Amino acid sequence: MEIQPDILDDFDDSLDGRRFRHVAMRDIELDSRPREKLLRYGAESLTKAELFAILIGSGTPKKNATELMAEILRESNDNLTLLDRVSIDELMTHAGIGEAKAITIKAALELCNRRLEDNLDKLKVFSTSEVIFQHMRPYAQKLGHETCWALMLNNRAQLLRQVKLSEGGRNTTIVDVRILCKKAILAEATSVVLVHNHPSGSLRPSRDDDNLTRSVKTALGTLDIRLLDHLIVTDSNYYSYNENGKI
Repeated sequence: MEIQPDILDDFDDSLDGRRFRHVAMRDIELDSRPREKLLRYGAESLTKAELFAILIGSGTPKKNATELMAEILRESNDNLTLLDRVSIDELMTHAGIGEAKAITIKAALELCNRRLEDNLDKLKVFSTSEVIFQHMRPYAQKLGHETCWALMLNNRAQLLRQVKLSEGGRNTTIVDVRILCKKAILAEATSVVLVHNHPSGSLRPSRDDDNLTRSVKTALGTLDIRLLDHLIVTDSNYYSYNENGKI
């Protein structure tokens, strides 16, 4: 096999391994800096990219871990909610991100969501649309498709059970009203709040949304269960059927 000159150049001054050891040590030093910064100044001093760099451990020969994560975050406008919508396969399109690192990134983002859930008071009273919105926001923010939930409440408007009823496309999802009623009975709920997201960001109810609200209200009413509200939620706001006098 003929050895090309550019390959020989790569081996220049490296027969004793000094050049390659130098490159490897440089990369190790760059990848370890976020860890040193965290130890010295605390986790709050690190950027998002630096925090993720600690998790993925290393970058590529051309980019250290922090640079690699900064590039990935830029594609999501440095927004963790948008990054959470990126699939494992999409993360793996970046050089230096294999399956293990992509899974690590997704796991970290899910921990963020779980922390938000843990901070919610399980005994809070779901008596206003704003409280319901703040409770559902962590669930709805990360989704790029429509999903519908039902909150089963007791007679003090406290949460008994939260049920995901359906998942659909970007603009629609189908809810089986019979299943909703069955789950409300099993939860011994006295009232229900219906919630679904609009990934498009629009808060305007569709005709299907109106029909679903009427159908659910009628079906639950025959069981002496009240439909308190139907919320349409986006990343930053909500539409309440109750507040708009449509329940």
